Amino acid sequence: MPAFRQVGEKQLPNPILCMAWSPKRDLIALANTTGELLLHRLASFQRVWSLPPIECTGKEITALAWRPDGKILAFSVRDTKQVVLCGVEKAEILHVFPMQNPVTCMHWMEVTDESSALSSFYNSEDESKLFLPKLPTLPKSYSTTSKIFSEEKSDEIMNLLGEVRLNVLVLGGDAGFVELYAYGMYKITTVTGVSGTCRSLSLSSDLKSLSVITQVKSADNKPEICYIQLDTGLLSDCLPEVTRMARKFTHISTLLQYLHLSLTCMCEAWEDILMQMDLRLTKFVQEKNTSTQVQDEFLELLLWGQSSPELQALLMNQLTVKGLKKLGHSIDSSYSSIQKLVISHLQSGSEALLYHLSEVKGMSLWKQKFEPLGLDSEAIEGAITAVGSFSLKANELLQVIDKSMKNFKAFFRWLYVAMLRMCEEHVPPELNKMTQKDIAFVADFLSEHFSENEELFDRKGKYFNVERVGQYLKDEDDDLVSPPNTKGNQWLKFLQESAHLKESHLLFPSYPQKSLHFVKRMMENVIEQCLQKPAEVIGKSIKQSIFLPLYTVPESSESTPRLFELPSLWNDKKAKMHYVLFCMPEISSSKLFLLRKPTDPNKHISNTVVSINLSHHLDNAEDDNAAAQLNCVYNYLDARFYDDEMLTVVLQGSEEQNKRRVLAQLPLASTMSCASEFNWEPNMRLDQQSSAIPCQNLVLGNQWRELESMKAQFVAVNGIRKVACVLSTNLRHIRVFEMDVEDEDDEGAESQNTSADQDALDITMSSTGQGGEERAEADDEAGGQRGDVLQNTEERLESEEALELS
Repeated sequence: MPAFRQVGEKQLPNPILCMAWSPKRDLIALANTTGELLLHRLASFQRVWSLPPIECTGKEITALAWRPDGKILAFSVRDTKQVVLCGVEKAEILHVFPMQNPVTCMHWMEVTDESSALSSFYNSEDESKLFLPKLPTLPKSYSTTSKIFSEEKSDEIMNLLGEVRLNVLVLGGDAGFVELYAYGMYKITTVTGVSGTCRSLSLSSDLKSLSVITQVKSADNKPEICYIQLDTGLLSDCLPEVTRMARKFTHISTLLQYLHLSLTCMCEAWEDILMQMDLRLTKFVQEKNTSTQVQDEFLELLLWGQSSPELQALLMNQLTVKGLKKLGHSIDSSYSSIQKLVISHLQSGSEALLYHLSEVKGMSLWKQKFEPLGLDSEAIEGAITAVGSFSLKANELLQVIDKSMKNFKAFFRWLYVAMLRMCEEHVPPELNKMTQKDIAFVADFLSEHFSENEELFDRKGKYFNVERVGQYLKDEDDDLVSPPNTKGNQWLKFLQESAHLKESHLLFPSYPQKSLHFVKRMMENVIEQCLQKPAEVIGKSIKQSIFLPLYTVPESSESTPRLFELPSLWNDKKAKMHYVLFCMPEISSSKLFLLRKPTDPNKHISNTVVSINLSHHLDNAEDDNAAAQLNCVYNYLDARFYDDEMLTVVLQGSEEQNKRRVLAQLPLASTMSCASEFNWEPNMRLDQQSSAIPCQNLVLGNQWRELESMKAQFVAVNGIRKVACVLSTNLRHIRVFEMDVEDEDDEGAESQNTSADQDALDITMSSTGQGGEERAEADDEAGGQRGDVLQNTEERLESEEALELS
């Protein structure tokens, strides 16, 4: 009876480049060579959903990482140098952020430290909800821009942040590029001083150190694998402060994106048809033969009801009655949409931004706690001022829209009547009444908006700027063509005459000559500087505590996908240890090497390196050919940590064994009890002193299974979910296994409950992943009939979250 039960197998059309098990569910994420992201479930390896590559994200996926709660999947894209956060429930792109270098590896961890300061913070986290209203969702027509703010029932920012407990996404790339992102959103650290290309990363759960595997060029110009341990003690020492700061800055980052998307919606609501009046009037000036001003032509029509042949041709042949009605409707519709977005989105987003920045300012004034992290109260004060200026500019735009809507309504009503009279058509009585006040209003509009401007023609290629709203939405550095008229404004006059208030930091500058886009970009730059400074300060505090050159890589392995290559890193949370698992093919492919280091850089342990030899110990007591088995040699193809006490390995037999492939489990307990100690020569690579490394010979018992009819090469495992996925040499053939099935009958009551929860999770997985409405109820005895339930029962993916394991 094989030790592991196979529950699925599949031949895939495209080679797989990355695979990663969910930490909370029986789901595995796969990325293939076409840039497609796939999500499969354990039962029969059925697909839940697929996310095809799109232009805005790219198609060359280089790394995958699950958020510790299993709700968000991060992946990096080389061709666009981006990191994408994808919602697992509906395969939606939630957030995209650019990187300076292409990301080659990533690791998403959760802090496990429980301190009284953190507990009090967790309990007080939701205070902002008491003071701030929920942000309105973006219009559904714009929801494709970003899915974060398009769901009516979800709290967008909280969905991104997840649990209050700090989790950190660690990214590594070429040229020693290493960055840490709190909650996968806010950059808290930029690490400097790492050499080479990052191959693997692991941040300890106590935040005391970061393990990095890099590839550099050795003295003889060969690729050399090195282990680096970085001291991240500042993050550990200031964990409550880092958590609070990261939480706030993640809110701020998301609010900036919300404002950006809101402004994008406003720009899309503004239509090019609104420029029609300006362009037609400019053409009229260029073609007319008279020296009369356009303003005078329209005033003559207003006062005397007479028009020149040129003006009549402009109105009747080019603008037309039908075109005028269409233009009036477009202006009214567009201005109303922009006005609603300013009131509901820009103003509420700005208020929320001011709230969170004010709280951050309060934190920065507690210098004993937050100054070591780089919080600068002056810089944050500048950010608050910039947000205030943005709010003032949004309010100015509201006033311009309100005035423009009144002006255009009166102007179009009068012009419509005038054009009907030119056509000798019937004028409705309700439109025919025009008071002296209405005439004066239109006359003022004509004198202000219809005067020719030679300077404007040189700048914009037009003589007129009748439409005043669009200039606020232009993303350019130029001053406004027609800034608001502030003559007679008593408040501005009072400010200019007051020496004390003129330079007061209590008043937000208004930038009357600049567009809303310009002020928004200025605000983003100021806030970005505030966000970046802690990352720089924390990054400078991180020092390299260990640098160990391990071995050189054979040139032949350079073609192997790097994401599957050893070394493999693991963080033992209970023992507070870093483990590095690797092979040295040029020394011996039948030996597996294990390096361990404490997460605390100041601690030292013995037996840091051990080798595990399986060349004569893969046997089965029930096999009649046990004696023959003793003489066979098995090479390691891949090895991963199953949990803190077990390794999962893929082995290959010798020529005599027809190169058969084997999946096996290796217990670690006996390995680390090696009596002899290894003395590392500091000036030598590990492979140059490999003969002195103590060796442990292991016997597997029944913890192995032959992989028949498969050229197995790589493995991905999850000890929490007790699952493994084996991938073939050609990267297309996949098998999935349940690893601990033989122990289910002997587990205690608590384990049985866990198993029942597991069954419920598997039941909830829909076979199509398209959110089907069918639900199947599991039998009460699902815990004992897990295999049948997995194959016969389906339910929606959305209901999984209520059944997550603690």
